[in-house]
Amino acid sequence: MADREAPPDAFGRTAREYELGRPPWPEELLDRVSAQLELGQEAAVLDLGAGTGKLTRSLVPRFARVIAVEPDPAMLGVLEEIVREADARPGSGEAIPAEDGEVDAVFSAEAFHWFASDESVAEIARVLRPRGALVLLWNIGIDDDDLGPEAEAVIGEMVERGGAPGIGRVLRGDWRRPLEERFEQLHETEVEREVAARRDEWIANMLSVSSIAHQPEEDRDAFAERLRHLIPADRMVVRRLRTVAYWTRLV
Repeated sequence: MADREAPPDAFGRTAREYELGRPPWPEELLDRVSAQLELGQEAAVLDLGAGTGKLTRSLVPRFARVIAVEPDPAMLGVLEEIVREADARPGSGEAIPAEDGEVDAVFSAEAFHWFASDESVAEIARVLRPRGALVLLWNIGIDDDDLGPEAEAVIGEMVERGGAPGIGRVLRGDWRRPLEERFEQLHETEVEREVAARRDEWIANMLSVSSIAHQPEEDRDAFAERLRHLIPADRMVVRRLRTVAYWTRLV
């Protein structure tokens, strides 16, 4: 594994691939967390680091008002195109474009580890109503399809060149520390699931990984072409994921 980390700010280079390749969030997990937090249909929520709206589109039918905040213009553009019902706004964890106490809950999916800090947590607390909720979600790989030694070598080489992906930050748990003073103890629930993707969807997902997304376009194109050569077009690639949700409330 690479001995340095990939940067957090290159996802916009592969916004379309991110949209094509990243899996949807399991509705049963969102049901479970919403019930625990007693978030009803009348709630106003904010999706922070919303990307292309992979979570946003599941929040829109659940809640009366959904604000989606994303710093990258390319990712935000895809979100605005696909999830038109959301109130999409440019912004970041350190500068959330919302009023004090504007929302009942802040959600963040596959994103909080990139901007977890005292500054971002203070901003989250600012936009939440008293006793407002924070929900954090991640997909953690359990097992991948055996794609053969050549494909595995191609992937390993690309990741080594690009730096360790963000999942290391998630697993280390450093993101927890900034929450300790302003939020209650974290609760956790999860589901294990299999996600099957067509070959080109799976390649798109690989291109959207931080280790790969920040590399030059010609390198990404060559990487994708090598995988297309090695993996048949009709191949379904199956991954087993542990999808985890953490939730808490303001103190």
